[in-house]
Amino acid sequence: LKQVHPFAAILLLVFLTECVVVVLGYIYRAKVEDEVNHSIQKVYNEYSGPNTDAPSRAIDYVQRQLHCCGIHNYSDWRNTRWFKESKNNSVPVSCCQPSISNCTGTVTRPADLYQEGCEALVVKKLKEIMMYVIWAALTFASIQMLGMLCACVVLCRRSHDPAYELLVTTNSYA
Repeated sequence: LKQVHPFAAILLLVFLTECVVVVLGYIYRAKVEDEVNHSIQKVYNEYSGPNTDAPSRAIDYVQRQLHCCGIHNYSDWRNTRWFKESKNNSVPVSCCQPSISNCTGTVTRPADLYQEGCEALVVKKLKEIMMYVIWAALTFASIQMLGMLCACVVLCRRSHDPAYELLVTTNSYA
């Protein structure tokens, strides 16, 4: 009984941890949007041009990958320090649609730019990822539950059937 009991306790501990992860993931899933709102505004304000620092490269990467421009739309770039300092009346080239070959990012040709903002798409992606994590944790929790059930069955059988005791004490396996 002492050899299997720690195993069942460890499985129970892992199971409870997974349950806590699922509950916290579901609760804080709603807070993702608030955190993204705060962070994305800060990152856009610190944009310093393509291929400069890591946050700026991250903005360009997100805009290219998610096919978006700005926070809510391309006009959000007008409120950034980079737009005001560059004085070229254009947004980063990463806002350009790939089908437009000579796009310079100028706001006078908005049809060349992605129309959707990045904030909603980033929030959507993060929520999708969190749901994958929640489902993975639920899957592992169900496997752990099955493991705990098997451990309990072995414990119960071992205490009632002398054949199990014989296998354990003689270290012989059938």
